[in-house]
Amino acid sequence: MNIRRLLLDVDKAMERPSIIEIAEAISASTGVQACNITVSDIDVETVGMNVTVEGENINYDALVSAIEHVGAVVHSIDEIVIGERVIERVQRAR
Repeated sequence: MNIRRLLLDVDKAMERPSIIEIAEAISASTGVQACNITVSDIDVETVGMNVTVEGENINYDALVSAIEHVGAVVHSIDEIVIGERVIERVQRAR
């Protein structure tokens, strides 16, 4: 399966790892061409982040292992884009 984009809900401890360390681990993962990390919430002990990863044939298992290796945790996949091209999300009018 050709994974082209993942949006992950990731948490880390307040002190370590740094967002830079997480970004370095992600960028070294197979298939990753770009990454965006946005802090979504800050708690007393944890930092919640939305991590968007784009590329071609992203190895999901290796990506999660790299994130966990530096000390962060993947809570969920909030978006996945697969296939020959990327389909951008279209807002539905209600």
